[in-house]
Amino acid sequence: MPILALETEPLAIGISFSEDIFRVVLDDGRTLSVPLAWFPRLLHGTTQQREHREPIGLGKGIHWPDLDEDISVAGILAGRGDQTKTRRSAA
Repeated sequence: MPILALETEPLAIGISFSEDIFRVVLDDGRTLSVPLAWFPRLLHGTTQQREHREPIGLGKGIHWPDLDEDISVAGILAGRGDQTKTRRSAA
């Protein structure tokens, strides 16, 4: 059975925040919603710091210079949150 391969990677074309949700609108029509708690720097940043952002690679990711945060669309699609945290292993 053939496997469907994406011809292009989806790009972020819009971003919004609610009190506890981070949303990314993709150029293929999807909207990704993830808990803001996945990204503590964004969670604890001010509205002004969150609004000051720059695209990475025409939308392959987003950079927040005031918060020293970079998030890729591929990472969100893969379900990855903040990769700087140490993860506890299950006991």
